[in-house]
Parts: sequence; structure tokens; C-alpha cells
Amino acid sequence: MSRNQARVQAVSQIVNRKPIDVTMPEPLSKIWASDVFNLSKMEEALSKNAFKALKTTVQTGAPLDAATADVVAAAMKDWALSKGAKFFSHIFYPMTNATAEKHDGFIITNSDGNQITEFTGSLLIKGEPDGSSFPNGSLRMTNAARGYTAWDPTSPAYIMHTDNGSTLMIPSVFMSWTGEALDKKIPLLRSNSAMNKAGQRVLSLMGEAEVAALNSSCGAEQEYFLIDSNFANSRPDLLLAGRTLFGSSPAKGQQFDDHYFAAIPERVQVFMQDLEDKLYRLGIPAKTHHNEVAPGQFEIAPYYEAANIASDHQQLLMTLLKLTAKRHGFVCLLHEKPFAGVNGSGKHVNWSVGNATQGNLLDPGSTPHDNINFLLFCGAVIRGVHLFGPLLRAVIASASNDHRLGANEAPPAILSVYLGDQLERVFNDIKEGKLLKSEVGGFMDLGLSQILKFERDPGDRNRTSPFAFTGNRFEFRAVGSSASVSGPLVAMNTMLADSLNWIADKLEAELATGTSKPVAAIKVLKELMEGHSNVIFGGDGYSSEWHRIAVEERGLKNLPTSADALPAFRDEAVVKLFSSTGVLTPVELASRFEVYSEQYLLSIEVEAKLVVDMATTMIYPAAVEYLSQIASTASSMAALNITLDSGVASAVAGEANAMMAAVATLSAALDVHDFDSTEAHMQYAASTLRSLMVEVRGHADTLETLVADDLWPLPKYSEMLFIK
Repeated sequence: MSRNQARVQAVSQIVNRKPIDVTMPEPLSKIWASDVFNLSKMEEALSKNAFKALKTTVQTGAPLDAATADVVAAAMKDWALSKGAKFFSHIFYPMTNATAEKHDGFIITNSDGNQITEFTGSLLIKGEPDGSSFPNGSLRMTNAARGYTAWDPTSPAYIMHTDNGSTLMIPSVFMSWTGEALDKKIPLLRSNSAMNKAGQRVLSLMGEAEVAALNSSCGAEQEYFLIDSNFANSRPDLLLAGRTLFGSSPAKGQQFDDHYFAAIPERVQVFMQDLEDKLYRLGIPAKTHHNEVAPGQFEIAPYYEAANIASDHQQLLMTLLKLTAKRHGFVCLLHEKPFAGVNGSGKHVNWSVGNATQGNLLDPGSTPHDNINFLLFCGAVIRGVHLFGPLLRAVIASASNDHRLGANEAPPAILSVYLGDQLERVFNDIKEGKLLKSEVGGFMDLGLSQILKFERDPGDRNRTSPFAFTGNRFEFRAVGSSASVSGPLVAMNTMLADSLNWIADKLEAELATGTSKPVAAIKVLKELMEGHSNVIFGGDGYSSEWHRIAVEERGLKNLPTSADALPAFRDEAVVKLFSSTGVLTPVELASRFEVYSEQYLLSIEVEAKLVVDMATTMIYPAAVEYLSQIASTASSMAALNITLDSGVASAVAGEANAMMAAVATLSAALDVHDFDSTEAHMQYAASTLRSLMVEVRGHADTLETLVADDLWPLPKYSEMLFIK
């Protein structure tokens, strides 16, 4: 079957497809966390002493003794077997944005050859995958292969059910034999520890007598596209690159804004209900789902959780999105810009910090001018973003996110902080040496008796800000939809720890002179604002004027591509930040630069090779076949003394020849390998390779508008985005 025939058949199959039958969801109270070995299940299964020890470890990070680990392992095995599991796996998060797992059976044989089950504390605590076969940034040589996974008791184990069976999944860290972090979980745990230590210093200096352990929290809104698998399987670019490398914009896209928050298509609604049933069983608090701006685009948003667990759940959510979509005949696209001309997908990371005794430390309350702890923590964030904006840009850098940042659906690549009118006034007052009473938002009164009045927020939202305060948390809006949230959380926790330590040092000096705590705090915040207020911006982040002001007048950096951003990992200040807080050693940080740079280069090279292949073997033959048909028809018409207009044929021939000339140039460019540095190689990929890919695509997309529809080999945007 030719590709164009497959495309026509796909449309027919999709139009006549019915939503699959899904069992009606059971009550939430019955299924919630039913597949999670959480504290409530542990309390039922463990002795009082074992449970007390484990709970202390989970809540405070205290070490767990080997004897207790044996007891936990036995109870975990019995629970997993009762759920139908025959295998267990240490699941971990290497530097790939994906998850990794190695499955082992509970089964062993005794001397009689009979099967028995075994799962000891040593098996729970440690696994041993290959440490050199994952991205490691030269931390492990090929001949130095040993690596370890180690159980993270602060993130509960769970059962993963698939059509092929059930497996006990044990969240774990991943390290080299020499002890370096090879994953995304170890730095996250370290960053939270550093932030806790620094935050406790500040709160103690401010007179808080009882200070529980601080933890960061995260709620990550996930955007994604659903494309029928019949279409996706006919697009090599979607299968191998996650985005369409060719495709002409349809007459109707998102310009009517009629998809956003519209009624969810029936088939998608069934998919969402099935997905959320799975999420609830795994204790993932999915709270909101809706249509997004672009046709074929949707969003799911969870309730916030402790950052470490939220990060694990985010990875699991992405896995379940793809698995569940496949069951419903979809392919779930998590690429940041799978379709040119319509909005891409991001992941808004809502981040806050708090504890059991002081609560959410980024909640200003109704009188933020009186909430000194809030002002100190919020000020610490402002300082951190100002000093380490390039780092925040680097941790969201990827070849895919470069397509999205700065466009009208995503914040610019300049890192600034939006506070809202009320908070901005408070901090400006502090900068000027005064602290006046702030105004609340007031009440919304529409003059309609049937609409109840409600209190409005003290400030509007700013969708163009990459780092916005949204009432009781900061929202990092520039994170890519396919990314792990661990990297952004590590950067935010670490920069906050550094700023809190700076604040603590300043407070100690002020308090040593006999200054009262409130006065000392305001003096420190005044100094902070004098040095870092340039990062605060409440206007239109898309405007060219802001780009000029940000760079020329405020000294902020504009890093539009990953090639520009990733070298921030090598900045002396960033190396010092991570080493001084104990989050990443210089060697571990250097490995991240090497891994992420390599992934960036490989992504672009894969796309470029696909462009060459698809243009040569799919698009050019379709153009030639169309020209052949036109020539044959023209010849037949000439025999009847009928002359056909040759304009279309000339246009097709011209575009086809121009496309193949650009393909030849791109092929030659791919063979260039002589670069002085990784930075130079990335700049070459970002400028030369990508511009040549755009040139090839321009000709190909024009051909799509000229070549007869029944000859075009690739499913079109109008089909993929609108036919559900």
C-alpha cells in the first residue's frame, strides 16, 4: 500500500472509530492510592517499632537501620504478591528525562528445586544496573561499568499494572561506584536538604522557637497533544523526532480560540477518565483537565505535593499518558512544538516552600507588609532569579523547548520575576526605606444581584512572565512539556538556599549590633532590593521594548537557544553555588553540561537526517509523480487542441528543484565535524543546521499546497489536528 493510500485509509478508520469501552470508574474513596505501599499500609503491615523508625526516616530524613529494612522488605513483598506482582524493580531517573527500570523476580529455588519467594532488606536497599551505559558525562568510562540504585524510602513504592503483568516499583537513586550522582533524584534530595538548612537559619534568627523541617512543594501542569495512531504511524518525523518536520498550516488553526476550554471530544474524555483512574490508584492527585489553546492539545494538572514525590509522580504521569493513549488508539506527543503555526506545550511548575510549624512561607496572607518571614523568603527568590537567571534558563534548555520559548504561547528566554501590583509596591517601598500598609484586591461586583460578590486577587496574572508569583507560590512557566521537573526544582531550591544563607549572614550581623528583628529584616531586604530589583518586571514580556530594556538597561541576559544557555553550567558563580550548598560537585555539574549538550546536538542531527530522508524519499517522489500526471494530461489535451496552464507545473518543478538543492546543502553540512569546542558545535547546530532545515521545509510545505491531495504521502495538519 502506498503512503497516500495509507493516509486515505487512516482517515476512513478514524472517522468511523468508536471510543473504546472502559469500565465505569469506582468511587475515589475505594481506589485512591490502592496500588501504593504508603504510610497507612505500612502501619498495618509493620510492627510498631519498625513503623515508627520508617516514619521518622520519611518525615525527617533520619537514617534507617538494616534490621528495619529487612522487616519493611518482607512486608512490602507480601503486599506486592497479594496485588499479583511477580517481579520488583528499582525505578530511577537517569539524565535522559526518561525513567529506567530493571525487573527482577521474587522467585528463587531451594535445594529441592522448588520455588520460594525472597525479598530481603539488602535487595530492597540496593540494585546494580550498568553505570556506563546511561548518559554520565564521562563520570563512568566504558570499562568502569559498575553503578548502584538505592531505595529512596521517602517516596513510596507502588504496583505498576500492565497487560503483561504487575510489578512492584521501588523509587530509587542512581549513583556510580565512586559515589557521583548519575541521576536527577540525588541532586533534588540534596537541594531540598540545603534549602531546609538555610531556611531554618533564617527562621531561627527571626525568633521562631519551633521550626519543623522545610520542604519544597511542586504542582506541575502538563500540556500534551493527542494524535490518532493511524496518522502518527504514517509520519516518520512524529515517530522518531516527536514533532512534524514538514506540514503546511491549514486554513483553520487556533485563530478562533474555539478549542480552549471547549467541550472535550467524547473519545478524549474517555481517555482522560481512564488515565485518571490509573493515576488515582497510584496516589497521583490529578485535579484538573481541559482542552488547551491549540486544536488537538490538552492539559492535566495535579494538586501540589512534596517536590521529591511530585517529581516521581511527574515521570510516572508522562509514562501513563503514553501508555493509556496507546490503549485508546492515540499517540501522546509531549514534544514542546510538534506542530508549527499553533501553540506548543509547556509544563508550568508551581513551586513553594513550607513546613509543619510555619506553614507555607511563600503565602503573604492578607497583610504581606506585616509578614516578615514571607518577605524574607520572597526576597530570597528575587535575589536568586537575578543572580542565577542564566542557570534557570539552562535547566529548561533543550532542542525542543527552543522552538517554544519567546513565542506567543510561552514566556521569553529572559528570566524576570513578576510579583503583581500589590507585592511590587511593597518591595519598592522597602527599597525606598519605608514599609506602608498594602492594599488588598477588593471585591468583584458586577452589579448583578444573582452573581455573588467575591474577593479578587491583589494582582492580575501575567502570562508573559517566565517566573511569576501567583498568590502563594511561584510559577516557573518556561519549563518544557517533555522535561523532568527535577532540574528546575534543583535550581530553584539551590538558589533559594544560597539567598537564604546570604540573608542569614546579614541578619546575624545586624542583630549583633542590637538591632531589633523587624528592623534588621527590613534593612537586609532594602539592601537586597537595591542590588536585585532589576529582575522585577510586570509588563509585556513579549514586547521588543522589554527585550531592549532588559539587556541594555537592566543587565539581564537574553539566551534564545540552548546553545546560548547550556554554557551557564560552566559559569564560575554556578559552580560555586552548587559546590557551596553541597548539591553538585564541580565534577557532577560538568557532567550535566556534557550530557545535556550531547542530547541537544543529537536531537538536531536526528531531525536533520530525517529532513533529508523524508524530502528525498517521500516528498520529492510525490512532486515528480504529480508532474508526470500533469505532463500526461497535457499531452492528451494537446491532441484535442486544448492548452492547459503550465503555471502549476512550473511552480511544482521549481519548488522541487529548490528543495533538493537545499537538501544537498544540508547533507553536506551534516558531514562537518571539525569544531574547537562543544559550544562551537552547538552554535553551528543552532544556526547552520536549523536554518537549512527551515529552508528545506519551506519548499516542501509549499509543495504540499500545490501537489494533488491524493498523491501527498504525509497526513496533513488539517487531518491530524481536527479529526478525532
